[in-house]
Amino acid sequence: MWKVFADYHTHTKYSHGAGAIIDNVIAAKQRGLEEIGIADHGPANWGHVATSGLEAFEQIIAETEKIRQEISGIKILAGTEANIISYKGELDIPLELQRKLDQVLAGFHVTVHPKTFNDGFRYVSEWALSKLSPSIRRKARNNNTKAIVEAVYNNEIDIITHPGLNISIDTVELARACVQNNTVLEINSKHGIKSIEFIKTAAREGVKFAIGSDAHTPEKVGHLEEGLKAAQVAGLTLEQLINVREEG
Repeated sequence: MWKVFADYHTHTKYSHGAGAIIDNVIAAKQRGLEEIGIADHGPANWGHVATSGLEAFEQIIAETEKIRQEISGIKILAGTEANIISYKGELDIPLELQRKLDQVLAGFHVTVHPKTFNDGFRYVSEWALSKLSPSIRRKARNNNTKAIVEAVYNNEIDIITHPGLNISIDTVELARACVQNNTVLEINSKHGIKSIEFIKTAAREGVKFAIGSDAHTPEKVGHLEEGLKAAQVAGLTLEQLINVREEG
């Protein structure tokens, strides 16, 4: 029997989650998890902005350390789900802060403040016109892929979250970049069963995966069944999953 022992993708009140860090930790322990990641959004995501900008992450680090002293038996990781904000692959979490965090997740989100007006105009125009023109659709896909690949190469990203969700990308190119940089692709339990072909294609390049809940409430922490099901349907082995092991 396969067991998912860690949930690296959970949100708190520091961005758009409903609970405090300690609420997520307690929920994770109750579900039998051994590791929990706090992955609140960086400040450029206007839909899910971190409440105090970059300063919020100093608070997250300090609060996480305090909870570690109070609760034993579970590893707690202070991290982020950063946003890609430019076609150069820049994130809204600078490298200096990335290196202070225990984990860095990063995603390509639609609801994001781009670094420059040109980046924003380019993305919106290509996104809108790609629905009308195959050539623009190909151009948008190429540009999106370049952005996410550059992000992998130019940052210290542990996990790319929900790859390809609402954003057209070249799976093979992303997977190859991740293999070169020891970056993992997420199987998001909210969207995992829709991602079978993506998982199969990426797996052929030798990339590894992490199953994440993307929980926005403590009650959803550790709800990883759909992600695990997607991994199994796609034919992954335990060696391809960093937070799953055989048990029983």
